[in-house]
Amino acid sequence: MYTLLIALTYLAFISLGLPDSLLGSGWPVIHAELGVPVSYMGIISMTISGGTIISSLVSDRVTKKFGTCAVTAASTALTALGLFGFWLSDSFWMLIVSSLPYGLGAGAIDAALNNYVALHYSSRHMSWLHCFWGVGTIASPFIMSYAIANMTWHAGYMIVGCIQLAIAVLIIATRPVWKATARGETQARRGGTGLKSALMVKGVPFLLIAFFAYCAAEATAMYWASTYFAEVKAIGAERAAQFASLFYIGMTAGRFVSGFVTDRLGDRKMIAIGTCILTVGIIVLFLPIEGEAAALSAFIVIGLGCAPIYPSIIHSTPSNFGLENSGAIIGIQMASAYVGSTFIPPLFGLLGNHLGFGIMPAFLIVFFALMIVMAELTFRTAAKRADGGKK
Repeated sequence: MYTLLIALTYLAFISLGLPDSLLGSGWPVIHAELGVPVSYMGIISMTISGGTIISSLVSDRVTKKFGTCAVTAASTALTALGLFGFWLSDSFWMLIVSSLPYGLGAGAIDAALNNYVALHYSSRHMSWLHCFWGVGTIASPFIMSYAIANMTWHAGYMIVGCIQLAIAVLIIATRPVWKATARGETQARRGGTGLKSALMVKGVPFLLIAFFAYCAAEATAMYWASTYFAEVKAIGAERAAQFASLFYIGMTAGRFVSGFVTDRLGDRKMIAIGTCILTVGIIVLFLPIEGEAAALSAFIVIGLGCAPIYPSIIHSTPSNFGLENSGAIIGIQMASAYVGSTFIPPLFGLLGNHLGFGIMPAFLIVFFALMIVMAELTFRTAAKRADGGKK
């Protein structure tokens, strides 16, 4: 039963990653067919992010009422509904409407599953589960590429929508299995705090700033890597787009490797180690090295360094702030993450247009430095709370 539950959770994380890179991979064809500017992708992505922020903030309340299994199944079905909306869309306004259930479903799944895993599984599984999220993000561009080559971009959304719907049905069919490890979830429901109370817990503001800063830097590296290669390293646009995937590959591989050592080292050390590794990659970008090899290696190293940070910050939340607070705090964390990943990459784009995209290393180091300082303050504050409680 435990093995089946692990497999279901891994499958759910793949489903969480599948829609995330569909829009970017299909947009060159979508915007041309619908006759809208390339920049309109930002409108859709921000609509999706708005939905994820809202659903992340209310996820704890909904999960306490209905349970993780029900929320995950319903949210996966809601995401499938949004994907089917994209499949049937023949105008831009239909994409906007479809983005609403798309985003609302994704945010609730993210918050509910991350809290469930943090409560019930070791740090090792948290790392590997987020590795499987990476598998989903890597797989969906291939699905879209196949659909465009053999059918239309609409079919890409239809295929992923069907996968999401099938996973939702599977989760509902296996509901009794989810109850096998529901003890921690039940405890959290009995003594859980609300959103406002969670914000007042000492250390939570530091945690939110840390997560905001990390996701801002990660998303900037993801979205602007190809532009950096093309504008700064003078690499052709097609090759630059291919090279941008190295960041995803480095992060996915890093999370797989991290799973073997994270239980032994602990979340705090994994965050520190990851920060040191990604700093090496950023330093390489600062160096005036000719050719593309150094820049390519740097983005792989940055991805490797990023790998353990996101899972470790989430996994440490119950131990830092208590089971009763974890659901609400992780929901706020997810909202903070989406704010960072939604608004900071466009800010970098504006700065890059005026100052040059060569500022990327400096831009990244500022946010990663803010992240590690805030993360350390979070752990120290949590340790003081624990010591005070013992006294």
